[in-house]
Amino acid sequence: MQAQNPPLRRFTESRPAMGSSFTIHLYAEDQARAARLMEMAFDEIERVEEELSNYRAGSELSRINRLAAQQAVTTDGEVFGLLRLSLDYSRRSDGAFDITVGPLMRAWGFFRGEGRYPKPEELAAARAATGWRNIILDEQNRTVRFTRAGVELDPGGIGKGYAVDRVIGLLREAGVQSALVDAASSSMAAMGTPPGEPGWLVHVPRPGNRAQFISSVLLRDNALTTSGNYEKFFRIGDRTYCHIMDPRTGQPVQGVLQATVVTPDATSGEALSKVAFVLGPERGRQFLETVPGARALWVVGEAAAPRTVAWKWQRSAPAAGATGARSVEPHGRPYSF
Repeated sequence: MQAQNPPLRRFTESRPAMGSSFTIHLYAEDQARAARLMEMAFDEIERVEEELSNYRAGSELSRINRLAAQQAVTTDGEVFGLLRLSLDYSRRSDGAFDITVGPLMRAWGFFRGEGRYPKPEELAAARAATGWRNIILDEQNRTVRFTRAGVELDPGGIGKGYAVDRVIGLLREAGVQSALVDAASSSMAAMGTPPGEPGWLVHVPRPGNRAQFISSVLLRDNALTTSGNYEKFFRIGDRTYCHIMDPRTGQPVQGVLQATVVTPDATSGEALSKVAFVLGPERGRQFLETVPGARALWVVGEAAAPRTVAWKWQRSAPAAGATGARSVEPHGRPYSF
């Protein structure tokens, strides 16, 4: 009689990383295998952060930022590929997504955690140093060069999604068939489904109140990413200034509270959620039409009276049942994309 494989059990672990918290859910045969898989996964997140952090002086990205205005900098294939992908999204979105927004973030005070309205000369200098066209990539020699001093790369708009995808890839190579990798609920990707379930149930939070959610989605071999104006912001009078910049104007985006996208992978999802946030529903829909499998849900207006705008996203009610959270709409079935 052939021995049966032991039933899979669900294991979950969270650790701080990349300025937030990563949580990994996976199914494995036993605790020992789950522990090995978790260690491998979190080691990979640490490796990606060591490559991409602009807060670590020894990272590859920091090295590029220090040298690329003076000379062409040869980098490794992984970082070069991510820069190439980032610039492609910048080109396609006409600069709505841009990994050179660091000077703008600094001018508006978000790197120090205390937002402020910049002086006109500060804003002008930051705008001059911002722009994806200031980066020159040489495919043949795998080099990066900045066309002017003051330019810097800020991977904050795509790095977490890339780390999520890297972990999903490693777990798949290790034989895992069901996993969910969640970076602070803002970027998550699913592989397979939990045993006996149609997908991984995840929730789109209500802007400014993660104890409530406005929609639920069953993920299966795809990703969900949310960008919101409530992560970092400050107020002057009755106006809110958030950390998500429109790189083309040098100003924080107004009128959009949150943008959520479903995409085939988390790396593109992070970039596209920023594009959707900056462009807003009307122009964002036009852009996302060019992305196979993309769907979007915006929350727009004022925080006191928000409204949702859906694109390829059913408007009917979300699912109930999130532990520690509740829906703000009547209960119904989750969406499966």
